[in-house]
Amino acid sequence: MKTSFYKLSATLNNGEQLDFLSLRGKKVLIVNTASKCGFTNQYADLEKLSERYKDKLVIIAFPANDFANQENGSDEEISEFCKVNYGVTFPIAKKAGVIKNEDQQLVFKWLTDKNMNGWNDQAPEWNFNKYLISENGDLLRYFESSVAPLDEQLVTLIEN
Repeated sequence: MKTSFYKLSATLNNGEQLDFLSLRGKKVLIVNTASKCGFTNQYADLEKLSERYKDKLVIIAFPANDFANQENGSDEEISEFCKVNYGVTFPIAKKAGVIKNEDQQLVFKWLTDKNMNGWNDQAPEWNFNKYLISENGDLLRYFESSVAPLDEQLVTLIEN
């Protein structure tokens, strides 16, 4: 049975809870991230995207160590790395699993179960996979790691 995105929440890496109901009316881009990945430089463009569309988009990074041990730092180290190297100001969740197993966090269970989100079963296959949610809480699109944050197809969906 389809579950509302707005019933979900995330624990941020500073320990605060982010209730997704507070995101209603904005698009949300959820990205599984890692600090030692070939795609890590996407943090810079994610920050640009966050700044450019701050009135209509919220980006949430979900660090995970699920792929090739590329995110083995603590939450504090991840936060510091993102701020110092990429000037990240958007929310960063506590590090947790994103692939389909018993450690998968609830947000990624929703994103990767078509019975919950309405259509998508695609779990992240690597770091920096992206999931775009509409202003109404519907999962709009899944993007692989190779799709850059400023890619035209992603930007077009954010603007429309």
